[in-house]
Amino acid sequence: MPAYLFKRLITIPISLFFILTAVFFLIRLTPGDPVDFILGENARVEEREQLIKDFHFDKPVSQQFGLYLKNMAQGNLGKSYFSDETAVEIIQKHYTPTVELALSAILWAVAFALPLGILSALKKGTATDQLTLTFSLVGISVPSFYLGPLLALLFSVYLDWFPLTGRELPGSLVLPSLTLGLAMAALLTRFTRASLLEVLDKDYIRTARAKGLQESKVILKHALRTTLIPIIAILGLQLGTLLAGAVVTEKIFSWPGIGFRLLQAISQRDYSIVQALVMLIATTYVIINLLTDLLYVVVDPRFELSKSGEA
Repeated sequence: MPAYLFKRLITIPISLFFILTAVFFLIRLTPGDPVDFILGENARVEEREQLIKDFHFDKPVSQQFGLYLKNMAQGNLGKSYFSDETAVEIIQKHYTPTVELALSAILWAVAFALPLGILSALKKGTATDQLTLTFSLVGISVPSFYLGPLLALLFSVYLDWFPLTGRELPGSLVLPSLTLGLAMAALLTRFTRASLLEVLDKDYIRTARAKGLQESKVILKHALRTTLIPIIAILGLQLGTLLAGAVVTEKIFSWPGIGFRLLQAISQRDYSIVQALVMLIATTYVIINLLTDLLYVVVDPRFELSKSGEA
């Protein structure tokens, strides 16, 4: 396991460097001049030339990239072209709302998926099972840009239960987190059902039942522990995605998270902020995946032995 962990830790900076490089050059291939966004198309020539010099846009892209790497090594992620805010300040301001949204969505997903997945597996082939599978199919098929406005119309416009946008009012978190949580719950329900069905036919489950253990103990203590492996994998990947910024949902509900701010930076060609936020997203995703792998060992020690053997 230590060898496997060391190998994973070595690949992280390499992966982040390739992502950093790709983002740096791709954002500059996007149509639109940041100088026009900052000063407007009718700005004086002298103002444009001075701004181009201040932001080093007069230098070749390769030199700009070298300067960017140098600043990164010194911990300088840059600042916004449109305000005095540094990239670090923007991250501090917008990352907390994204964490709140991600964790709330995970809670919704687990609250729906685990009971429904277990019930569906125990009632295999019944109307209850078919109804659960239909729910999961609809949840997977309906995109967030459709589900979000639908929930907003129902619970905010018609019923007036929750605020429509923003983060300031009580209950503002419910609709955006529910939008993400339902989509995740649909996928997680299918995985829970499928994993549990595989386990229920195992010999150790029959042995536990033969010993006279209560069915609830058999399911929760013996069967569900094994099914946690794929469930943890899905939760880890989804949490990484959510912490990276649920762009569409944050945009729909004007939730001031990383995804919402990233869209704004891209539309303004705010290079420094786009680069900093994408690096944050990539780093978050990589770290969450690593922690997910390590969590496997806690749930199933056999995972450690297999990975140690591979390493």
